[in-house]
Amino acid sequence: MKEFDRSAPLPAEMQGRWVEAEDGQSELVIEGGEITCFGARVDYDYKIMGIEDGAIVVSLKVNDLDREDKFQQANITELVITPEGEFHVYNVSFSSQFVRAIN
Repeated sequence: MKEFDRSAPLPAEMQGRWVEAEDGQSELVIEGGEITCFGARVDYDYKIMGIEDGAIVVSLKVNDLDREDKFQQANITELVITPEGEFHVYNVSFSSQFVRAIN
C-alpha cells in the first residue's frame, strides 16, 4: 500500500459514475482524485492505495487528528473493488455496494 496526495487519481477501475446497488438512487462519482458521494464532495487530504488479497483498496485520510473522528463518521473512508468485481464503499457507520450507472 502506498500513500498518494489528493490530486493523484484513484484507480482506473473506480473512475466514473456509480449508483447504489439496492436503491439505484444514491450516486458516487469519481473523477481523477475527486470523489462525490451522496451529493457531497469528500474532503480528504490524502489516500493510501494498493492491492490486498486481489482486491483494489483505497483508504481516504485527513492530516488533522482533531478532525479524524468527525471525518470518519461523515464521509466514506474506504473504497474496495473485490477480486470478483464488486465495488463497496464504507466508513465506521455503514457500508454500501455500488454498480456502474447506465446512461
